[in-house]
Amino acid sequence: MTALSRQKLTQTRETSHDIYDVERIREDFPILGQKVNGKPLVYLDNAATSQKPQAVIDVIKTYYATENSNIHRGVHTLSERATRAYESARSEVKRFINAQEDREIIFVRGSTEGINLVANSYGRKFIQSGDEIIISWMEHHSNIVPWQLLCEEKDAVLRVVPINDDGELMLNEYEKLLSTRTKLVSIAHVSNALGSINPVKTIVEMAHSRGIPVLIDGAQAAPHMPVDVTEMDCDFYVFSGHKLYGPTGIGILYGKAHLLEDMPPYQGGGDMIKSVTFEKTLYNVVPYKFEAGTPNIAGAIGLGTAIHYVNSIGLERINAYERELLSYATEAISEIKGIRIIGTAKEKAGILSFILEGVHAHDVGTVLDHEGIALRTGHHCAQPVMQRFGVPATARASLGLYNTREEIDALVRALYKVIEVFR
Repeated sequence: MTALSRQKLTQTRETSHDIYDVERIREDFPILGQKVNGKPLVYLDNAATSQKPQAVIDVIKTYYATENSNIHRGVHTLSERATRAYESARSEVKRFINAQEDREIIFVRGSTEGINLVANSYGRKFIQSGDEIIISWMEHHSNIVPWQLLCEEKDAVLRVVPINDDGELMLNEYEKLLSTRTKLVSIAHVSNALGSINPVKTIVEMAHSRGIPVLIDGAQAAPHMPVDVTEMDCDFYVFSGHKLYGPTGIGILYGKAHLLEDMPPYQGGGDMIKSVTFEKTLYNVVPYKFEAGTPNIAGAIGLGTAIHYVNSIGLERINAYERELLSYATEAISEIKGIRIIGTAKEKAGILSFILEGVHAHDVGTVLDHEGIALRTGHHCAQPVMQRFGVPATARASLGLYNTREEIDALVRALYKVIEVFR
């Protein structure tokens, strides 16, 4: 993001800093102005991916139009510009999650790759036969499958923390699972299928009291609430750019520097080396040791701009607004006869999963689409959650910083049409 565009964005936000002007914010997202099936688009699928503000679209276009070059390897002007923009984005991420050093920020393709990097690097080095890894029942598949693969390879054991009928992690059961055999804990900050917010600081403290490192999957948290990895004291934290109003194909792995230093490279190739001979390769320093090959330069720059955009509104304000909107939506949908909400934790982010009696979730989604309403239906890459609640799938409305009460009202009206169709 150029200095001029940053200045314009900041000036725009300062004019309405004390008021959450959602209509003004919506103007920053060109896609929201369109119609789908002849109806105004109501986009409620933010847990899958969020829409992009014009500032992010513009900075990606500007990069390819005026700065496109590879990074770190060239002495010419375009390469130097691209490198500065790329590394500036890394610094933006560091400040965003309050990491201690830029080198603790690793650019990856998304939360999934970040978890896989830890599993394949830290896990392969430090997990041995008979060791145990703890996850929870509410995890996304990307925080289940990598650990299953590692356990199969290492003859280790995967332990699962149960959840109660409200979709809350059972901390007493978590404590029982912690033992001398536990070598890693990997838990979601926020459930993508239920919206439950886990007490991650407590989870980390309980593990650290036994010397166990913790990875937190922040894919559903980073776009919606302040994240402070230093205060949380987690060892690893991952999140995805495309859920944070940034581009697809870019994400972040945060790791404490001393752990990253002890971990072997995840992939081999260019830029992750100091020198190569046929006899021996010397690896580059952190973070570059984990960024083999040409990275998603435009994606990193776009993510930096997305973070700047979110910061210009304020995550505290976004979180407060989305909580109010979730409360409004929960009350409105609960009044519809035949609706059952899946996930009723006391602490929730802006995710509302539900089933409609007698109607499959996919049919609900199809009728809503005809009304211009986009939400997700299915198991949400969280099949164990569906099994836990005895349902094959749910419809999931997930909120973003640009959603409105009027859109919730449109969702409610459309759900009554679903009932009419399948009555």
